[in-house]
Amino acid sequence: MKSLGSGHPFGWRVLGWRVCAGLISAGVLAFLAASGAAASAKTLPACLSRCGYRTIKTTVHGASSGRVDARSSGQKMARIRGSYLSTSATDAGRLSTGQMSVEVVLQPQNEAGLTSVLNDLYTPGNSDYGHWLAAGQFDSEFAPSQATVSAVTAYLQSEGLTVQPTSTPFLLRAIGSSAQLDAAFATTIDNYRNAQGVSFYSNAAPASVPASLASSVLGVVGLTNTVRLQSQATTATAAGQGSQEPSCEIPYPTTLAQLQAIPVNGPFNGYGGGPGCSGLTPSQTNSIYDAPNGGPRARGAGANVAVFELSAYNHADITNWAHTFYGSHFQPRLDDINVDGGPLAPNTSKCPAGDTCFYGYGGDIEVQADIEQDLTIAPDTDSLIVYNAPNDDTGQTELDEYATIANQDKADSVSSSWAICEPDAGLAYAEAENILFEQMAAQGQSMFSSSGDTGAFECIRDGTFSDHAPLQSLDPSTQPWVTSAGGTSFESFDPGSNADPSYPFGTEAVWNTLDVCSGNNSSTASSTGIMNCNTYGAGGGGHSIFWPMPSYQRGPGVINPYTVYGPSNCALAAAGQPCREGPDLSADADPLTGYAEYCTGSTYVSPNPTGTDYESACLGLTKTPGAPGWFHIGGTSLSAPLLAALFSDRDAFHGYRTGNANPLLYRLFDSPFTDAADFHDITGFRQVSNNNGFYPVTPAYDEATGIGTPNFTGLITGSGF
Repeated sequence: MKSLGSGHPFGWRVLGWRVCAGLISAGVLAFLAASGAAASAKTLPACLSRCGYRTIKTTVHGASSGRVDARSSGQKMARIRGSYLSTSATDAGRLSTGQMSVEVVLQPQNEAGLTSVLNDLYTPGNSDYGHWLAAGQFDSEFAPSQATVSAVTAYLQSEGLTVQPTSTPFLLRAIGSSAQLDAAFATTIDNYRNAQGVSFYSNAAPASVPASLASSVLGVVGLTNTVRLQSQATTATAAGQGSQEPSCEIPYPTTLAQLQAIPVNGPFNGYGGGPGCSGLTPSQTNSIYDAPNGGPRARGAGANVAVFELSAYNHADITNWAHTFYGSHFQPRLDDINVDGGPLAPNTSKCPAGDTCFYGYGGDIEVQADIEQDLTIAPDTDSLIVYNAPNDDTGQTELDEYATIANQDKADSVSSSWAICEPDAGLAYAEAENILFEQMAAQGQSMFSSSGDTGAFECIRDGTFSDHAPLQSLDPSTQPWVTSAGGTSFESFDPGSNADPSYPFGTEAVWNTLDVCSGNNSSTASSTGIMNCNTYGAGGGGHSIFWPMPSYQRGPGVINPYTVYGPSNCALAAAGQPCREGPDLSADADPLTGYAEYCTGSTYVSPNPTGTDYESACLGLTKTPGAPGWFHIGGTSLSAPLLAALFSDRDAFHGYRTGNANPLLYRLFDSPFTDAADFHDITGFRQVSNNNGFYPVTPAYDEATGIGTPNFTGLITGSGF
């Protein structure tokens, strides 16, 4: 935390010579039971086939070194690794548009040196441990050389494209017609329509660049418009026909009929001490997870926490929420930083040419949940920074926002509750993000992201589930320098009005109410199995299709019967190298045992060209009798800011940045001396909810709940050795 001084008792790291020497629904378990097969990833395609599902292999083409082709001009072209992802959607013909923009992702200079630096920064006992890079130092040491930038720029301009710099030296923006982009990258961009009726465009073959530039270009962002990030907030709504709002303190459902009786118009209220039984209060959340009585420093004083957002929000609602729980004297220290014009500036924004940007309050329920969750865990933070850009279809505004967070280096801990399933993100976008997350990690910034709300099947809410293999995870939570936040439930434990409840040992379970996401309560898997994950929600988890398992990811259960290996299952892994697994750490995410949110909405009319899809999410919610505007909220988008605020508290308490949380988390988890003190293991023992739709809950690490859930006192006050 540079905002706390040097960011570490020993100050910033000086690189110099070191660098020169060398970054919601599924019935799978029912399928497996019906087939009599062992529960392993290898048997999944056969089991799905028996139940009438098409098994569509998600293949990242060109995962190895780029193949060299010859153009008609005689120029040798090299295919960009992983630049084409096969799809079962119907090709609707070539895209033809007069102007669109893409971002060319450039390879960091001296990547081996960057890897070495990150390793040194996160290895206890190393002389450079915790000596974070200063703002600007990452670019000065690892940005592509001017010769590389000039060579790539010259090629793009020779193809008739206009080239512009972006907010990071690792991305170059190129603008031109779709035909010019087709020619420049030796591919064709086609229109598609999938089985759900979703239309999109994507390159129909691998993208290529001149062979002389191949080692400098990682990918091209913007050749597809499937990168519209989704909120991971979930209110408790169901497909039932209930007609009345439940009264205060409603028991947790124990039958499918009770679950289906939750009013379809929601939100469900009947839990915790919030107004109108609208969910857990800040006092209850901190008490359950055993927050220390450490004064303002243990509540974030001296640190800055940030949220990554893509929607406008109502500041007055945040004030009302804070006054309800902390008194009228309390004023949230919000710092709004808009990127690309922000979420309400269609006339002055910097929406990329040819892209579609979305303006309005369509994600206000997410933004306000994130902010209120940060204030729950870190109310005394020096500043709660709300970074905000317009959402878009190609991921370019999101990259601009992450670049701003990294370049400003103001936030000690950051969370994002906005995500997209990996196949829709694409490898180019993921690699662009990774560079920015490496920058944040090198600067000592912690980054957290939601693992998803549809169990092991995270392409469902993108509308592209039919286009990819069933088991999918979310980006950015699968990124190696991001902490993936999973989801649990307190199920039958309800603290009611008790302001200081204790942790309910043996009760906290994976979030997957009654295992409906697994199809255990459905007559046929095809009728309710897969869609139950979307309807009722479940904690995300599984393996990445891109990233290998990082060296820090170790401990009991990390290598398990569900572990898969590269490069066939994760494109960037070496042969025999296991794939990155998630989640890393979990917290309560079940909307039925959720947190008290206050959100009244806005009457702002969105000017989006696609109609009303970005109007206020909170405005249309059913009003809670006696407590309008209050409801309980869940989803792993609540886990992510909870964990980010937790590590902001840790930074403030110790007076220096922790940096990326994962190396510390797995080091503590892998030690018998700290595991029990810092985490609650979710074992699945004698619990109805014991999987996330495919991955079972087990003692130690599992791909449904990760390491488990946090003990706040241990993680805030412990040294981490």
